[in-house]
Order: sequence, then structure tokens, then C-alpha cells
Amino acid sequence: MSGCCDQDDSLHRLRERQRGTLLLVLGINALMFFIISAAALYGKSTALIADSLDNLGDALTYGLSLYVVSKSVTVKAKVALFKGVLILLAALVVAGQIVYKLFVPSVPLFEVMGIFSLLGLVANSLCLFFLWRHRHEDVNMSSVWECSRNDIASNLSVLLAAGAVWYTGSGWPDILIALALVVLLVRSAIRVISSALAEIRTPSENKD
Repeated sequence: MSGCCDQDDSLHRLRERQRGTLLLVLGINALMFFIISAAALYGKSTALIADSLDNLGDALTYGLSLYVVSKSVTVKAKVALFKGVLILLAALVVAGQIVYKLFVPSVPLFEVMGIFSLLGLVANSLCLFFLWRHRHEDVNMSSVWECSRNDIASNLSVLLAAGAVWYTGSGWPDILIALALVVLLVRSAIRVISSALAEIRTPSENKD
């Protein structure tokens, strides 16, 4: 009987730790979405738009993850599936922006790209640090970790694009990096969706 109580208490502590971490990274990403999206519009950068949408998607993802912390494995898997769809939608939005830039070309402000990609890198590195210990706990936290890891690659890519725009005086590096981010988002969406579907298809007797 005491073993059962100890197990319940341990699970409760785990869920409370997950909630605390998710609230923290949710706040960081929601704030960064507003900051970077404003910078992207001002600096006319497609790559920064992709970065800001990544933050928005993460904020939604963390909010959903917070909701399912105490839910069953099946519910967590279904929410993870929805997260994967959100990542895919973000990729499509950025792809649409790329098409627009091909018809209405412009040179983004490399200074804005550089400064705010660095700011995003600092914020997302903090998120990755906070989420590190949770990355293998369940499908819910695993999908959260996947999103946060993408953010680091996204920030570094935008920083690279800023340098290339400065060097070439052209808007093409911004478009090419945004295209690379679309590929990254699509691959991530496929991984998250595949993992979620695998969990959903797992026989119910093997679940919590």
C-alpha cells in the first residue's frame, strides 16, 4: 500500500516540476513572439518572421502541454499530434511569405536581423536549458523539447542570414534561410506527428 502511495507522490512531484517548467518557457516564448514579430515587420525579414512564428507555435505548444500534464498517455499523444500540425502550418505560412518575396523583392535590415536573432538565441537557449531534464519523460515533454531545439537552429540560421545580407547587399540570403527553416519545420512536424501516431496506435493495456 505504501509503495502505491510513494508512486503517486513521485508522479505528482514530476507533474508539478513539468508544470513549473512549462509556465516559465511559455512566458518566455509569448514575450519573444511579440518582440521578434515587431522586429521582423520593421526589418522586412522573412527569416525573422519564420523565427517569430516559431515562438508563437512554441507558446501554443507549451500551453497545450501544460493542459495535458496530468492527462493520460493517449490524451498527451493526441495533443502532440495537434502540435505537429501547428508546426506544419507555421511552415506553410513561411512558405507563403517566401513566395510573396519572390514577386515583391526587398532587402531586409541586416542590423535588425542580427540583433533580434541574438536576443532570440539567448531566450531559446534558456528554454532549452530548462527543458533538458524533461526531454525523455513522456511524449508530451518530448514534443516540447523538439520544438525548443528547433528554435536554436532557427536563431542561428537567421544570424547567418543577417551576415550574408550585410555581405551581399541582397535579400536572397534571407529568402534562402527562410526556405531552410521551412524544411526544418516540416521535418520536425513529421517527427512529432509520427511519434504521436505511434503512441495513439499502441494497445491500450500498455498505457497508463
